[in-house]
Amino acid sequence: MVLLSLQKAIVYGPISSRRLGCSLGLNILPVAYKLCTLNCVYCQYGWTKAFATDASSHISDLPGVEDVALALREFLLKLRDADIIPSYITFSGNGEPTLHPQFEEIVDAVKKVRDELAPEALVAILSNSTTVGDEFVRRALDKLDLRVMKVDCGEVNTFASYNRPCTGVDFEEIVMDLRKLSGFSVQSLFTNLNSDESSIDKWIEVLKTLKPHEVQVYTLDRSAPLAELEPVSKDKLHEIACRVRSETGIPAEVY
Repeated sequence: MVLLSLQKAIVYGPISSRRLGCSLGLNILPVAYKLCTLNCVYCQYGWTKAFATDASSHISDLPGVEDVALALREFLLKLRDADIIPSYITFSGNGEPTLHPQFEEIVDAVKKVRDELAPEALVAILSNSTTVGDEFVRRALDKLDLRVMKVDCGEVNTFASYNRPCTGVDFEEIVMDLRKLSGFSVQSLFTNLNSDESSIDKWIEVLKTLKPHEVQVYTLDRSAPLAELEPVSKDKLHEIACRVRSETGIPAEVY
């Protein structure tokens, strides 16, 4: 298993996603470094090099609205010529996509291109949930077909050691703000560092508060920046998903 290289283009793929099938990725972040509010110990792109809650000092490294729309249009036209229909067009890439100051305008532009060239595709996001307190971010998220929001733990100390937030990112505020978001899915990655019984108990209590549409549980399938990190077994993942279903009534699947 190896870490992934950073995405070097705005549109990448299509990739076969464990959760989203045939998915095109959208990277609206820098191509030379990862820009994120978290420094998760398991991130497939390695440690965060640009640690921020505000992308204003990185504007020159970000694509504009028209750049994203043009790149997506050209990519979808090539896929259509190859008779490939993506299931999803997914905001992901080199960090937290909602940090882009024109995120809502980009969402609108992406949906316009999607409607024209790939109306069957759904527009999704994989987000770390840290910016959901911003009403403009929530408004943009509400325009998407699928919102997959990260919640890996159930209390502040595990969040601090596992997700390693930037200064100013508060776990309890994230939980409170997620409750303001319309229907969404929760994604949770479990390893040897957040899968003990106490950690799972507290995480399930958070799920009861959030009431997501579904919960997606998974583990490592690549190397991680933290050497001592280990994946959990498939049996453990199924045990966790079973607990979610039985204790909360929320659909939960293993990926």
